[in-house]
Amino acid sequence: MAGIASYGAYIPLYRLSRAEINNAWAGMFPVPGEKAVAGYDEDSITMAVAAARDCLKGVDRSKVDRLYFASTTSPYKEKLGASIVAGALGLRKDTCTMDFSGSLRAGTSALRAAIDAVDAKAAKCVLVACAETRLGAPKGDKEITFGDGAAAFLVTGAGTAADIEGSYSVFQEVHESWRSDKDTFVRSWEERFSREVGYGRVVPDAIGAAFKQFKLTPADITKAAIYTSDPRLLGTVAGKLGFEPFSQLVDPMFMTVGNTGAALPLMMLASAMEDASPGNRLMCVGYGDGCDVLIMKTNDHIEKIKDRRGIKKHLESKKMITNYLRYIQWRGLMETDPPPRPPINHISVPALWRDMDWGLSLHGVRCKKCKTPQYPPQRVCVICQAQDDFEPYGFADAKATLNSFSHDNLAASIDPPTTIAAVDFAEGGRIIFNMTDRDPDEVKTGMPLELTFRKNHYWEGIHNYWWKCMPIRC
Repeated sequence: MAGIASYGAYIPLYRLSRAEINNAWAGMFPVPGEKAVAGYDEDSITMAVAAARDCLKGVDRSKVDRLYFASTTSPYKEKLGASIVAGALGLRKDTCTMDFSGSLRAGTSALRAAIDAVDAKAAKCVLVACAETRLGAPKGDKEITFGDGAAAFLVTGAGTAADIEGSYSVFQEVHESWRSDKDTFVRSWEERFSREVGYGRVVPDAIGAAFKQFKLTPADITKAAIYTSDPRLLGTVAGKLGFEPFSQLVDPMFMTVGNTGAALPLMMLASAMEDASPGNRLMCVGYGDGCDVLIMKTNDHIEKIKDRRGIKKHLESKKMITNYLRYIQWRGLMETDPPPRPPINHISVPALWRDMDWGLSLHGVRCKKCKTPQYPPQRVCVICQAQDDFEPYGFADAKATLNSFSHDNLAASIDPPTTIAAVDFAEGGRIIFNMTDRDPDEVKTGMPLELTFRKNHYWEGIHNYWWKCMPIRC
């Protein structure tokens, strides 16, 4: 029987108060709370990597034989995002990679596909990573409510923490929320249509049908993670089904993160698993052109995976964006005058391919004789001069400290100054990185750091990714 062996999540460091958006546009209806905002060097792929790294804590990555990447906001319309995620995680080359997109059910559909693959014995260990950075048009309700985030789950047939009891799906063809190939921003029809024809009808009908099929009642569910674009709609559905809103429904994080689209039901499920005890029955519901219902029951192993950053620790760690125009610039919605600097050199596709093994996953080598890690991979050890006597070594999760740094105020940057850091690793090795998610005034020599997978730049349709360092977040 398939089940979830591990979970992980990611919420960007930055938050934007909805009051700041209201102040930018006179006459908007005031909405309380704040939304999570991906940094200028983050997108759905980098956030999926972050959530997957959280999920894979303490897990042997060589056991993963499939990776499903789910998102409606992949940076590429024609290129597999899952392969980039798998490469950054250093998974086996024979890992089967797939993208799930085109629907707000992409996350729950990917999770169900992983469950089906394990149950059918077509796969043994499937990593599902879902991330979203949806855009709402400025001065609109979606700009107010949309937030960014990610979640990841490891689906296996053994060593599970939550065993899948059943799944149920229905489809509905309806233009309720959509974005065409010509659109930048998400569109939707009016609220009453959604309430009466879409969400307000489909979700309770699908959950009711699932309960009937698996002989369950709302009282049998400990926590229900139900997608919603509006907490008021969720309250209506919960009342119609007979759920206790305050004790059974997982917080949709409207006030703290916002609507993260396809990632939202999975992030809510991760939140439920953080607080779950053995024997709890959990339900995850995705919605978009239909509905997915997944029901699972936790076991004793759930207590062994409570060391993830998950939702809680990411919520506790945040920095506020105090200027709405900064958010607009980060999202590329405003063209500003670039500094008078030489243009960025072109990206070499052969170089990206050539460096993939050690560049994308930040893998170096360690000398077998003196045990010194080195990056990039060498033939001759820089310490003991041993030749061709190395073993693979991963730097991405190694403990690191700041050796020295400089702030470059002249370099072209969307988040000046550019902080360049020489980073020392606890077991040996030193690499130069750009530093992100930092306050320049708080950068100090000797401070502990962690590594994060981010965007470097974009050129002629190519998103260039590599690793950066940042102050330890949680």
